[in-house]
This record gives sequence, C-alpha cells and structure tokens, in this order.
Amino acid sequence: MKLSVVIPAYNEQESIPETLRSLYQTLAKYGIPHEICVTNDNSKDQTAQVLEQLTHEIPTLVYYTNPGPNGFGYAVRYGLERFTGDCVAVFMADMSDDPEDLVKFYYKMLEGDYDCVFGSRWSKGGKVIDYPQLKKIINRTANFIVRLMMGIRYNDTTNAFKLYKRETMEGLKPFLSPHFNLTVELPLKAMVRGYNYAVVPNSWTNRKYGESKLKIKEMGSRYFFILLYCLIEKYLSRGDYRKKTTKPVAPVSR
Repeated sequence: MKLSVVIPAYNEQESIPETLRSLYQTLAKYGIPHEICVTNDNSKDQTAQVLEQLTHEIPTLVYYTNPGPNGFGYAVRYGLERFTGDCVAVFMADMSDDPEDLVKFYYKMLEGDYDCVFGSRWSKGGKVIDYPQLKKIINRTANFIVRLMMGIRYNDTTNAFKLYKRETMEGLKPFLSPHFNLTVELPLKAMVRGYNYAVVPNSWTNRKYGESKLKIKEMGSRYFFILLYCLIEKYLSRGDYRKKTTKPVAPVSR
C-alpha cells in the first residue's frame, strides 16, 4: 500500500530540510512505498528554493506552490487533491511530528484494515516535549468540549497528524475549512460518517525554528463553526453522508 504524506509549508526554510530528510530516511528504512507531497503555501522566504534543491536529494519528494487563496487548510487541501497513494497522512513541516510514529500509524492501518488511524499525545504512551503551558490549557479545554459535544472518547481531535485511506478522504469531501480548523473537520467527519479508526499514542516536539502559524485568537470561532457543522450532520443528516457499505449479493437459486 503506497503511503502519501501531505505537508503544508509556509516560511519553513529552516525546518523543512531536517523534516524531509528524517521522514524520507525513516520510510526508506522500513521499505514503505511512499511519496512526500509538500505544498509551499506561497512562502515569502526561501522555502521554494530549498524544496527545489531537496528534490535532487530525496527521490520521493514532489512539491507544489499554492498560488492562493492561502492558509493552512487551503495548503493541506491543495495536497489532498494531488496525492497518488492508497492512504494519506497530514504531517507538519516544523519537525513536531515523529516519522517513527507515522510508521506505527501505517502498520496499524494495514494490521486492522482501518479507514483511519489517529494519534493521541495525551493517552498512555504518548508524550509532548516543550509544549507551551498556555497552549496546553487551551488544547485540553478545546478537546474536552469536542468530546462532550460530539459524544466521543478520543482526546486529541485538534492534532493534524493523522492517517486516512484514500477512499476515506474522498468520502469526507467537500472540505469546508480554509484554516487550522481543517484538523478538526477531517476526523469528526470520519467519525460521523461511519469510518472506523484506531488510536495510536504519538509524540509531539515543539519547533526549533521560526514561529507557529496557528493564531489562537483568530481560530476559536472557526473551530466552533466546524464543530457545530459536524454536530448538525451527526443528528440531522439522517445518514445521507455515511460510509457506503457493500452488502454481499445472495446467490440466485435456479
């Protein structure tokens, strides 16, 4: 099963080389067929030039430049419309996600034939390194609200790092979120629409270079909008968007 890794990148010239080299070396070590798809989100620094140089070093790397509109969600969606694999992971450019965790996600999907594999940094076996205290409080509060409103047990909905089968991703369209709220839209839609999933502990490490693109003050209402949308779909859509299952055809007696 070919794995695609979609990575949005905006002004990540310092982080992206280490991220891509580590990712490629890890996937190659395990012999996982893959492609690494980076969306340069119209960066103002040297990200595009760095990516061009890296294509000569990393044979599985392809990159696109999103001319606009720009934003985290748009950049991820740009990659999600262009990947060629049988499954796709959203992975961050700032070295916060661990490639070894992606390998665990991949083998978990194969092992159980799951539609999705989600990580959890907050369950047993998960860990965070240098996580800002204010961000942690906001994160835990937001995830508690999501769990309460949606009636789910999963405790790390807001993390972008997740793995989906191609047919699952197709079943989540059309995408609504132009910003970081896409991280909530994808897993909640998957749950509401009846796709099965496994949860695997994973780690998170704060970025070494640059600054986070997430502006918490700007995102609150956008996250809440997506949460309400998924809640409405769950209770009022009467299953119109749920995963289509193929029933076995009974033999015809003659």
